[in-house]
Amino acid sequence: MKQSISEKLKKIKAIAFDIDGVLTDGKVIYLQEAQPESTSTTKEIKNFNVKDGFIIVQMKKMGFIVGAITGRNSAVVRHRSKELNLSFHYHGSKRKTTHYEEIKKQFNLKDEEIAYLGDDIPDLGILTKCGLSCSPADAPAYVRHRVDYVTQAVGGEGVLREIGDMILIAQGKMDQLIEQYIHE
Repeated sequence: MKQSISEKLKKIKAIAFDIDGVLTDGKVIYLQEAQPESTSTTKEIKNFNVKDGFIIVQMKKMGFIVGAITGRNSAVVRHRSKELNLSFHYHGSKRKTTHYEEIKKQFNLKDEEIAYLGDDIPDLGILTKCGLSCSPADAPAYVRHRVDYVTQAVGGEGVLREIGDMILIAQGKMDQLIEQYIHE
């Protein structure tokens, strides 16, 4: 018998996610600056939603394990991962399921205790194993049809915030977070 989303949300202890297409809109912008003697420097630009960052920090304070498994190796993403003090972050991952299994061992987690947010083919291995599989609204149909929940948000527009809020509400922890800010 298939569990309801509500039942799955209550079991979550960890959230793992892809970056491009989940925490960002999936676009990579390069800025190239001309330098003397025909050399140039290329810089990468990405947009991150601060609402995702806020819920990551709050969930970590509440004891959740939160981290990224991303296929790209990006200095910008490394910086954001360190800034948010993620519990783990794998960059340039060619075999995301291998890293998923490492996370399970490292943090002594079971599949049903992990939510994963992914948007593309390289995420499907984890999305078919984890306890709660989620994709952004703009993920390809062949990904959306294989997950437990499709967010209302598109990639880069608060996908993680939407799932984080759902987990906190299901586990009765959202009121605690709200009260903390009302009475600060």
